[in-house]
Amino acid sequence: MTPTSSAPGRHRQLFVPAPLGVEPVLRAVPRPAPLQDPPIYRDLMRTWADRGRTLPGRHDPEWGRLAAPPVRPGQFSASLDPLGDVR
Repeated sequence: MTPTSSAPGRHRQLFVPAPLGVEPVLRAVPRPAPLQDPPIYRDLMRTWADRGRTLPGRHDPEWGRLAAPPVRPGQFSASLDPLGDVR
């Protein structure tokens, strides 16, 4: 490798403190305004809600029921091993 090429891997970052008596300049960065949904998307969400359909980002009780595990704790009991059979 030549001295001018960069080595792969971790690189150290250097911290250079400000000279004594000089306070760092802090600048406020304005936040961008939150994006609004396009009107066609808002209309689609309203139509889905009116028809009782699932909406993105909202809890869906039917999905929770369908995705739940079929066997609940305590629904089945464990069988005893016959006469000390080790399995």
